[in-house]
Amino acid sequence: MSDMVSIEAKPAQGLSAQPQTAVAGSAPAQGLQLTEKAIKRVRIAMAKEGVSPEEGGLRLGVMGGGCSGLSYSIKFDTRPRERDRIYNFDGVRVFVDPKSFVYLHGMTLDYEETLMRQGFNFINPNSTRSCGCGSSFS
Repeated sequence: MSDMVSIEAKPAQGLSAQPQTAVAGSAPAQGLQLTEKAIKRVRIAMAKEGVSPEEGGLRLGVMGGGCSGLSYSIKFDTRPRERDRIYNFDGVRVFVDPKSFVYLHGMTLDYEETLMRQGFNFINPNSTRSCGCGSSFS
């Protein structure tokens, strides 16, 4: 699975989901979206990595660092953490920690496969600028 990410300002088409579980006392959350291509690619990668769809899932997050101040994190996890928001997209679970959710709510994860590159694209309406490499934002 490619770690390449980019930020683009294009509309995405796919499934959206509200969290299966929400943190007590929090306001209703805007959902995340995964396009059909992203869901298909995550399923393939989970099978290849031996991650159980019933217990594990895709972890999306934000970390400090990168040219613009923040960078995206994408990896598999064997189970959700205690305070995670858990989304379900047609059998693919996505985990987002509370800190990252602030930056990722309303975001769309897409998968692009062209002759020039392949990888996941974070289409994030919350980002105000990004760097030239496309892997960090603010």
